[in-house]
This record gives sequence, C-alpha cells and structure tokens, in this order.
Amino acid sequence: MAKKEQTIVPLLPLRGLLVYPTMVLHLDVGRDKSIQALEKAMMDDHMIFLATQKEISIDEPNIDEIYRIGTLTRIKQMLKLPNGTIRVLVEGIQRAEIIHYYETEELLEVEIQKFEENVSKDAEDEALMRSMLDYFDQYIKLSKKISQETYATVADVDEPGRMADLITSHLPLKLKEKQEVLETVDVKKRLNKVIDIINNEKEVLNLEKKIGQRVKRSMERTQKEYYLREQMKAIQKELGDKEGKTGEVSSLTEKIEETGMPEHVKKTAFKELERYEKVPSSSAESAVIRNYLDWLISLPWSKATEDTLDIQNAEKILEDEHYGLEKVKERVLEYLAVQQLTSSLKGPILCLAGPPGVGKTSLARSVAKSLNRNFVRISLGGVRDESEIRGHRRTYVGAMPGRIIQGMKKASTINPVFLLDEIDKMSSDFRGDPSSALLEVLDPEQNHTFSDHYIEETYDLSKVMFIATANNLATIPAPLRDRMEIITIAGYTELEKVHIAKEHLLTKQMNAHGLKKSQLQIRDDAMKSVIRYYTREAGVRGLERQLAAVCRKAAKKIVSNEKKKIVLTNKNIEDFLGKKQFRYGQAEFEDQIGVATGLAYTTVGGDTLSIEVSLSPGKGKLILTGKLGDVMKESAQAAFSYIRSRANDLKIDPDFHEKHDIHIHVPEGAVPKDGPSAGITMATALISALTGRPVRKEVGMTGEITLRGRVLPIGGLKEKSLSAHRAGLTKVIVPKENEKDLDDIPESVRNELKFVLVSQLDEVLKHALAGEVNESN
Repeated sequence: MAKKEQTIVPLLPLRGLLVYPTMVLHLDVGRDKSIQALEKAMMDDHMIFLATQKEISIDEPNIDEIYRIGTLTRIKQMLKLPNGTIRVLVEGIQRAEIIHYYETEELLEVEIQKFEENVSKDAEDEALMRSMLDYFDQYIKLSKKISQETYATVADVDEPGRMADLITSHLPLKLKEKQEVLETVDVKKRLNKVIDIINNEKEVLNLEKKIGQRVKRSMERTQKEYYLREQMKAIQKELGDKEGKTGEVSSLTEKIEETGMPEHVKKTAFKELERYEKVPSSSAESAVIRNYLDWLISLPWSKATEDTLDIQNAEKILEDEHYGLEKVKERVLEYLAVQQLTSSLKGPILCLAGPPGVGKTSLARSVAKSLNRNFVRISLGGVRDESEIRGHRRTYVGAMPGRIIQGMKKASTINPVFLLDEIDKMSSDFRGDPSSALLEVLDPEQNHTFSDHYIEETYDLSKVMFIATANNLATIPAPLRDRMEIITIAGYTELEKVHIAKEHLLTKQMNAHGLKKSQLQIRDDAMKSVIRYYTREAGVRGLERQLAAVCRKAAKKIVSNEKKKIVLTNKNIEDFLGKKQFRYGQAEFEDQIGVATGLAYTTVGGDTLSIEVSLSPGKGKLILTGKLGDVMKESAQAAFSYIRSRANDLKIDPDFHEKHDIHIHVPEGAVPKDGPSAGITMATALISALTGRPVRKEVGMTGEITLRGRVLPIGGLKEKSLSAHRAGLTKVIVPKENEKDLDDIPESVRNELKFVLVSQLDEVLKHALAGEVNESN
C-alpha cells in the first residue's frame, strides 16, 4: 500500500465515535477549538481531519491523547444551532496519519500523510469478501438487531476495503476495536480482522441464546410445579384429605369465623386468606401473609370479661391490698357505680402521678382484680420510636404490631385494665415521637377506631380501662396530659408507713426469709425509727429494703443459735441497721431571735427548714446563702422591700438598711432549695432580727409574700403538715386560701396541730413573735 503527498489541514478531535472513509455522518460540535477548525476548513477547501480521542471524558485533549491515524473528510454542510453548537455533515475521503502538529491558541492543525487504497481485487479478495458476507448474514440472523436492508446495502459494495469498513460500522464494538480496523491499512489484513471480529460476536450471541433458553426452562419448570401443585390440591379436595395447605386454609377459615371480628376486618382477612391459598408455600410472601392472619385471629375482637359490679367487694379488695390512697379508690368505685347504672360507660383514662415506691403499679393490678378484669402492663420507659406504639408497615422485614396491639393480644379480652407504666419517660428522636402516637390511644373520642400500621384495620380500644403511671408530670407533653385524668399520689404519712410496714411489708419479708412470727418482733417505736432515720422517701421501697436487712440479720442469729427470738427496739436497732443515715427537722428547744421555722415540700415528702438571719454593721448589703434558687432569692428580696416600706409600723429604724448588712442563711447548704413558700418565714426571721423579738419555738409557717404583705397560697400542705407534726411543732401558720386543703391532712395529725389561717403578714407576726421589742436593737 503506497503513501502519497503530505497535506496540512485543521484537526477536529472526536469523542466516542470515528468516521470511516466513504461514510457520511452528522456531528454536533461545541468546543471552541473545534468550531475554529471547522471555520478554517470552510474558508479553505472544506477539508478537515477527524481523529478520535483515546479518553471520552477529556474536554481539551493534548496531542498524546489523540489517535494518530484518522480519516480525512470533506465538510458537505454546516449549520449553526441556537444553543451555540454547530451541526456539520461530513463525508469520509481516505485514511491518513498525522506526521506533525501545529498548535495555536485558536485551533490545532496537522500535517497528514494520506494512504492510497487499491480498489482492484484478486481471487483471494473475492473469497474473503464472500466469507465475510456469509458470516455477517449469520450474525444478522442471530442478533435480529440489524435489518436485512442493511445486509443488502453491504452486499452491493464491490470494493473489499469499503465493505470491511461498512460492516465494522454496523457491529456493536468497543471504540478501541473500531480504531484497530481503521488503523489496518492493508485490505487483506483488514478483511481477515473483520471476519475474526464477526466470528467472536457470533460466539457471544450463541452464549446469550443458551443462557436465555436456560432461564426459560427454569421458568417453565416453576410453572409446571405450580400446575402440579394445583392438581394435587384438587385431588386432596376430592379425597377429603385435610393435610397440606388445603386443610390449613380450611382451619384458618373456621378460626376467622369464630373470632367475631367486624365485617370490614373479616372481609380483609378472607381476602388475605385467598392470596395465601394462591401463593406457593416456598414463597417469602406466604410466611408474611400467614403471620398477618395469625395476628388478626389472635386479637380479641368481641370476647370480654364480665365486670364484678359489687362495690362492697371491690372496696374490700382495694382496702385489703392498699392502705391510704383514698382518691384513687374513690375514683374506681365511682366508675363501678356508674357502670352498674348504665353498663355502657367508656373506659376511663387515669394517670397516677407520684414519687417512686408509692404503689402506683401494684394499685393498677389491684384495680383489675377488683373489677374482675384481665391485667396487662407495658413499660414505656426509654421508648423513642413511634413504631413501638403504632407498629411497622408490613413492607418491612420483621414487621410486627405496636405495643398496644401486642398488649391486647396478651390480654385476650377487649376490656382489660391496661397499664402504661412510666409514661413520663418516653423520648423522641429522628424515628418519631411516640407520645404523639399515644394521643389517639388515650382519647376517649378517638380510640374506638385506633389504627395500627401493621394491622391496618381499625381496632376498638374504647372499652379498655387505661391507667398510666408517672413520676414527673412536667415531662409529659401538654396534649397528652390533657387526655388523662390526673390523680396525684403525694406519698405516705409516717403513720401510714408504720401501718403498711406492719400489715404488709414485714409479713412479706419474713415469709421470704423463712421467719415465723414467733421468731421476729419489731416494736412500734423501732419501726418509727427505721422510717425516720434509715429512709427518706415518699414511698416504701427503701423501708422494705431495710426490713429485709433486719430479717437477714435475724435469720443469721437464729441459724447460728445465738437467739431463738429477735426483738428489734430503739436500743439495738444500730446492731441491725448500723448508724443512723438521716436526720429529720426538729423544733427549736427555746424561742430565738432571727430564727424562724419554715415548712418545705420535697420529692420524698415534707421537711422543716430553719431560716436564720444575722445583722452586722454595714451599708445595707443583703447576702443570701444556702444554695437557694432564683424564686427563693426573689422571695427574700420581696420580704426585705416590704419591711423597708413598713419600718415605722413595725417599730424598726427606717434607716436600718444604711447601718446594717443583712445575711439570710438556710442550713443544709449542699441541698438545692427553691420555691416561693418561704416568703413569710424569711420576713418573720428578718423582722425578729431587726426588732429583737424572738420567734416562738413551737410555730412553723409556710406561705408566699407580696410587696404589700399579702400571704398567697402554696402547694404540698399535707406533706408540710406531716413534717411539722414529726418535728414536734404544735402551731402551723398557713395561707387562708389553703383552708380547702386541710381536709387532705390525716385526722390524727389535725388533732395534734393548731392551724392558723392568715391573709396578711401582720397576722403572721401576731402568732409567730413573742415578747416585746428589744430597744437595744
């Protein structure tokens, strides 16, 4: 093959395609240098050299990234498009090789050497052409992607080289393989190369055909198995054979009919059963449907227990199992009474709120027993996923219903007592807000159509008696709290704890430790000491642990033959429980100036609080210590401002704030204290210090103060009164507006304490301060 003259022409790099000689092709050109090359070619002789890039992704290829052999082409037509690109129609002329590059900023020109191709053919060329055409025809029949018209066009070509190029352009080859054909200048070699390529492509197509047939046979086998399975079902039906899936479907049908589920649910169940019957047992969907049907069947839809509407019996059960807690018992008995009259009342939604250990969970169990209902409990502590309440969609792997539906399955009746334990300890994160999901459950107007994501059908929860428990109402979202009837359990009085310990806890622990009544006795004064000095709580869990410790020590002494009978008294209590762990507030031994006794409410009950005031020469600086919260500090400021405004009436030097620094201290500085109810106590201690009049030792007080000396109501009066009684106080000053709360205080405490109701600070001072003004002050 001879090489001819050398020519300089513009270069147009191609991405992802190439042009063979005699081919006519449309190209879209958008790169700046390529557009400049086209314009230069149009200005000269319309000739341009097309060479293919080695990498498609490169926008601005350099000389080394372009194949050296390409096609010299003639531009037949050029059209500028609105988007800035140029559409050009080119015709391949002949193969050529780049000899030299001439690069400028605008375009790339190349010096090329053309390859002359011999158009004459000999017998060998003719034979090769016929073989190539024959192989191409076989390829077309296998592929079915190339039309017979294309074959006819190729068969009409006389030149061997042109025929090889034309066939290659129609084959689905990689760009590298097409470039190799372009670079094969010798015609005989090119014909042989194309024949090899077509043979390889035929082999690939044959393999694809075999794989397709294999897949088809596999599908036909599955269809055959399905047909045989259906035949087997028909045979089993004829023979009355109840084994296999037919018998299973029959059994499920009977169960669905027996559940008493509503019509819309039954319709869904039969629809799913029909699907289950058609789906092969080996299919994963079969297990999903079966699991869903099992849940529908196992849920109680109509089965209910009959309430024991005997109020006397219910009251006896509640009294026997729980001492105190009158409000809760009263609410349950009211519900029973209304049920007896109407027999159609929706289940109430109660929330028992109170400190740990006061018997909230066990009380719910007793309520179920008194109503003769099944009891089910779910713990919501730490639940932060909405699907825990509403369930998962059946599209998920391992999907299951939420805890409400699971609880109803466990209850097996539609009217259980359902305990939602620790409802205040739910949290929310990116998986949703479970407290929002509970809104529908705990709304009496909505819960008759509760929807679980797994079950999908509505479920009636209106006959369920929901009881929630919480330690802290502040952490329950307001919309959820609004749907529940809050019953506060403040905690047990000391007298109640003594009764509970003697009647319930001690008996329980003695039985657990194998002790008989004749072997262990705890005297009343020792029991009070255990409660006062070894526990500090609103409930009785800590008390039960201490009694367990006493029982263990007693068991050891009895087994080791030290004693046959153990009697716990105040004298030997430290031998069993060690040194006293707690102290409780006690009344002062004598009247003191600048010291007043306040009453405080804590999470473990009430306590007394001594407030001390000290005066020292200074310029009216007010110092507050004792780890006080902001509200308590503001109460001290309010008391200070009130005293300054009433200095003359109180017989105090009007300029006292310019002569003295005032230090208010509340002992037990490590314990945080806050709240407005120490207002009148601080004011009384301040006035006592400034006037020199002592505060009566037997008086305790609680109340918020205003700048005008008004005494505002406070909370926790029951607990505060108990702490006053325990401390040995005999007179308690409380706001007049708290008169309604006196009924909550146990009668035994009310009889031993004198309650003074006040509305102004003047009335407080009349009862709290003793003696006359000390002139030295």
